[in-house]
Amino acid sequence: MKKKSSAKKTKKVPVILITNDDSLTAPGIRHLIEAVKDLGRVVVVAPDKPQSGMGHAITIGFPLRLHKVHLMDGVESWSCSGTPVDCVKLAVDKILHQKPDICLSGINHGANHSINVIYSGTMSAAIEASIENIPSIGFSLMDYSLEADFTAAKKYARLIVEQVLSKKADKHLCLNVNIPKGDVELIKGVKVSRQAYAKYEEDFEERKDPSGKKYYWLTGIFQNLEKSKDTDVWALENNFVSVVPVQYDLTNHLLKTKLEKDYTWKS
Repeated sequence: MKKKSSAKKTKKVPVILITNDDSLTAPGIRHLIEAVKDLGRVVVVAPDKPQSGMGHAITIGFPLRLHKVHLMDGVESWSCSGTPVDCVKLAVDKILHQKPDICLSGINHGANHSINVIYSGTMSAAIEASIENIPSIGFSLMDYSLEADFTAAKKYARLIVEQVLSKKADKHLCLNVNIPKGDVELIKGVKVSRQAYAKYEEDFEERKDPSGKKYYWLTGIFQNLEKSKDTDVWALENNFVSVVPVQYDLTNHLLKTKLEKDYTWKS
């Protein structure tokens, strides 16, 4: 009869990659680190300057630089001269030399709900990780202030990360999480939602610089074009944390079927 081994199996410590688009100096990334740092080995690779609105941009034709920095005790941190997507690529290839167990992006200062996901550097970093078969989550707080209260964002970030780490996540899992502004006690919970159909009513305000030359400043008002109760906009307006699963496949599958059926493609 074989003797039972008395040695306990060592539990694998998850590797957590953290990035953002607001730069290493933004309060949001520090709050995200604090929320999850005891859940695994945290490695931070983030832009050295703000990269909001960069979308899925990558750096081509210019050198990329990495510098090791001290951000927080016990956390390996790197400053990157590139975009949020560059940060993820370099982290996997040159720093970790492996795929992390999860990639977290944020906590962004300001909303990334609805159409904002297209422009967001925060979400593009998360989507890049998903492309690389790394489960990922982008976090955003609906408060642009550098003095914003991140209490609720930290609470729900930890809750959601714990949930994802506790299960065998789909390798392409990518969640867009938005947290309402305000006291944590006022938040009603988490609602899994879909992306609302919305757009910006934009205007390019014409101005003049000190030398009298024209320049243009983009302004815009967010317009929600639907009132359905299953959308991220509705959830946030009603004090729920919105969780939207997103993907990088932009194929319109319904239209693909219609094109195949209704159009003649032979010349």
